[in-house]
Amino acid sequence: MKNSTSANYHLDSIDKEIIYMLMDNAKTSLAHISKNVGISTTAVHQRIKKLEHAGVIENSISFLNPKKIGYKVISYIGVFLDQPSHYPEVVKALKEINEVVEAHYTTGNYTIFLKVLCKDNDHLMTILNKLQKLKGVTRTETFISLEQGIYRQLKV
Repeated sequence: MKNSTSANYHLDSIDKEIIYMLMDNAKTSLAHISKNVGISTTAVHQRIKKLEHAGVIENSISFLNPKKIGYKVISYIGVFLDQPSHYPEVVKALKEINEVVEAHYTTGNYTIFLKVLCKDNDHLMTILNKLQKLKGVTRTETFISLEQGIYRQLKV
């Protein structure tokens, strides 16, 4: 169960080192972390549990490389809604489209900004047609990523 307090959690240098090691490889053993940060495996385990409880660490997951499984086109799509009140129902519909991996309610020109993974341009066109048929969507604007120059998590 996560702590729902809005206060910032104080991270000491050992917490940060543990986090960095887990960010690099979520499967890093407690023994390996213990050896590198200079505390017992029990203490490492307790710190990780505290970080999880505080919501600092949310998940320990493995990331798929989309290109290795055939998703070679990464696109960002700005979605224009005719009314912001359509946002909840559009997001609900977007959750049913597997290729939509991120959706952000934004300021600026777009109401929603999406990250979408597709196998090729034909697949992207199919997704765009689905998006443009959603109730409330007036138009979309698509950007195709040619290369991802930075891929990291926030260092604290």
